[in-house]
Amino acid sequence: MNKFLCCTLVLLDISVKWTIQDDSPPKYPHYDPGTSRQLLCDQCPPGSYVKQHCTATSPTQCAPCPDQYYAEEWNSNDECQYCSTVCKELQYIKQECTSTQNRVCECVDGRYLELEFCLKHTECPPGFGVAQPGTPESDTVCKRCPEGFFSNETSSKAACVKHTNCSALGFKIALKGNAVRDNVCQENTDMTPQKCGIDVTLCEEAFFRFAVPTQLTPNWLNILADSLPGTKVSTENIERIKQRHSTQEQTFQLLKLWKQQNKEQDIVKKIIQDIDLCENSVLKHIGHPNLTFEHLNTLMASLPGKKVGKEDIERTMKLCQPTEQILKLLNLWRIKNDDQDTIKGLMYGLKHLKTYHFPKRTIQSLKKVIKFLHRFTMYRLYQKLLLEMIGNQIKSVKVRCV
Repeated sequence: MNKFLCCTLVLLDISVKWTIQDDSPPKYPHYDPGTSRQLLCDQCPPGSYVKQHCTATSPTQCAPCPDQYYAEEWNSNDECQYCSTVCKELQYIKQECTSTQNRVCECVDGRYLELEFCLKHTECPPGFGVAQPGTPESDTVCKRCPEGFFSNETSSKAACVKHTNCSALGFKIALKGNAVRDNVCQENTDMTPQKCGIDVTLCEEAFFRFAVPTQLTPNWLNILADSLPGTKVSTENIERIKQRHSTQEQTFQLLKLWKQQNKEQDIVKKIIQDIDLCENSVLKHIGHPNLTFEHLNTLMASLPGKKVGKEDIERTMKLCQPTEQILKLLNLWRIKNDDQDTIKGLMYGLKHLKTYHFPKRTIQSLKKVIKFLHRFTMYRLYQKLLLEMIGNQIKSVKVRCV
């Protein structure tokens, strides 16, 4: 038992000595000319140098590195190293010189260091996406788009994008996509005859705008999708909407897709009925203007932003009934001007139409439509969907009225 205790004490003693040794500064050998003995002196810590070596009676004396000099490690040097690094063209100072570190330079955004030069990151050509983005130290890594994905741009940042799922949108594939282009969707004419095809009506737009809060959280679209009842919009479609549409348009596309997927549910049927009533009222206000091509072209030219072209106007006149033509063209204008509010754009246009020979009756009809969409119909729809159906999660979010 005593023998065991003795061994234990010896081990403890070794452990204590080892700990003390670990905590003490590293040593370096130094010949003391005064005593003709070789001593083990303490090194100086980072940020300092040896001002005077130790002697048999005094320890090492350290001094801090002067300005523009540094020492990265414990050392026995008589002086610190000079901050010699100078940032070259297309570089910026990532870390300024300190007493413990040399100056650090880094290539500007979009470039990487290769043999002392900051080279531009490689741009992946169409058909290839970014598998690994470039960094200040490495180039972009490109990878050919796999089956079902495409890239139609030359970019050093864009990854391959998944082909649009036409069937999920209620369409069919007119032209199958490949590595450099997306699927081209078209209305399924095998099932329904060709029609005007208004993407989002004025009533839907006015209604949908209630679902966009003033200040968006990063995951707003996912919150809205999760809150909607019935069949959920898939994560895949949500991500596709985020990639291809602006913030305002994302909500439109999400609600449109949700409405399409749930059109047979009773609660959605009621909302569709209310929107239909709103649209019927809009059509009554617009009436039967029988506008000419010149009239429609003048109306579209009066709107701000990107213009609806003459070819679109001609196609609209062929496919749409006279009562639908203005609605279709306003819909095309909204699509071209992603973030624009159609009603506000129309209000802007009507001010300028007064200087043209434009039918006064049509101007008055359009003014009535604007007033109608500002009235209580949209608020009633907003209450029904956002307060009764979506629930408390959306009630807590501030909404923006048309």
